[in-house]
Amino acid sequence: MTQKRQKKPMKRRDFIRKGLHTAAGVTITGLSGILLSKSSSEEMVWQLDPNICIQCEKCAVNCVLPLSSVKCVHSFSMCGYCDLCSGYLQPGARDRDTGAESQLCPSGAITRNFIEIPYFEYTIDEKLCIGCGKCVKGCASFGNGSLYLQNQHDRCLNCNECSIARRCPSQAWKRVPASQPYILRGDESQKFLKG
Repeated sequence: MTQKRQKKPMKRRDFIRKGLHTAAGVTITGLSGILLSKSSSEEMVWQLDPNICIQCEKCAVNCVLPLSSVKCVHSFSMCGYCDLCSGYLQPGARDRDTGAESQLCPSGAITRNFIEIPYFEYTIDEKLCIGCGKCVKGCASFGNGSLYLQNQHDRCLNCNECSIARRCPSQAWKRVPASQPYILRGDESQKFLKG
């Protein structure tokens, strides 16, 4: 005959210890689940990475909006304030004339203002900018890249599948946290990160 082993009754101290361990495990598991769900559920928005963008001009024509949400941005901290600005003047321009025929921007969104010899300041009128990137390409080719394109979130619909991102040949579009929606250049990036 086989004798059955009898279980020893659990002592009160062991019962409480086991209960506390179980409660702690459930609490830790629940808290980590909440933290993970909060971090993964942060709102994400579309943004164009200026370091990958090749200025293909597709941003101007592929947005679902009548006027693209992509606009040119100027990093003043990087700008050379050049008299002969390759983002403002047509390539091979002989005169530094501000007439429309000499300007690179097809919509006249860039304004040139005299500061002092030989420096000029260039500002972008977002209302006129169509996001074609011609000025950005010129600035990157012969300048220091202070002009670049960004998706403006006050205009963007943040479509689930962005039509510009889908057609971007350089895959420069990415989803970024809404808490840091811009990928900036120059000192502007440091100011934005510091808040």
